[in-house]
Amino acid sequence: MNDMKKLFAAKLLEIKAVKLQPENPFTWASGWKSPIYTDNRKTLGFPSVRSFVKLELCHTIQQYFPEAEAVAGVATGAIAQGALVADQLGLPYAYVRPKPKDHGMGNQVEGELEKGAKVVVVEDLISTGGSSLKAVKALRDYGVEVVGMVASFTYGFPVAEEAFREAGVQLVTLSDYNAVVEQAAATGYIKDSDIEVLKQWRKDPAAWGNE
Repeated sequence: MNDMKKLFAAKLLEIKAVKLQPENPFTWASGWKSPIYTDNRKTLGFPSVRSFVKLELCHTIQQYFPEAEAVAGVATGAIAQGALVADQLGLPYAYVRPKPKDHGMGNQVEGELEKGAKVVVVEDLISTGGSSLKAVKALRDYGVEVVGMVASFTYGFPVAEEAFREAGVQLVTLSDYNAVVEQAAATGYIKDSDIEVLKQWRKDPAAWGNE
């Protein structure tokens, strides 16, 4: 595990953008019971962390996707992060709605991107990958080339990894589930006995907690 993932995991835990409650699970919008809840939008409220995320996403794009000519954020969580990144890199920016508007111009991609442009997508959180890859499809339908995606955090679900492979999209994240669990254990945020519970949840999150 690289130092970046551990460092960012520590920051997320510190500002409570990630909360771990193995003994008192959260309920996600999907209905899944979960020992973890992540809200990376909290990083926007902490200037030093906000700058950290912006700069590290920029460094990641420069390292992995130097050919990028524009940036697209995924609504709603990554609209602000994407705009910060595009501004720092001096690149055109647009964001992608979950579905086209039902009024006005009916846009799904908001902003202005040149047809055929090489675009890197900014996302805040990857769970199953479904909404993120819908944004990729919308951008491809719009007429641009998606060169890859950067995100703040991923749960690392196998279903998401397979979905990104099938879609031909390279995903690079600043941190991940394993890093958060490791940092939480190292700092006493969770007990050693909680680690196995957290591992079991990620193996089958849809069924976990419904026994």
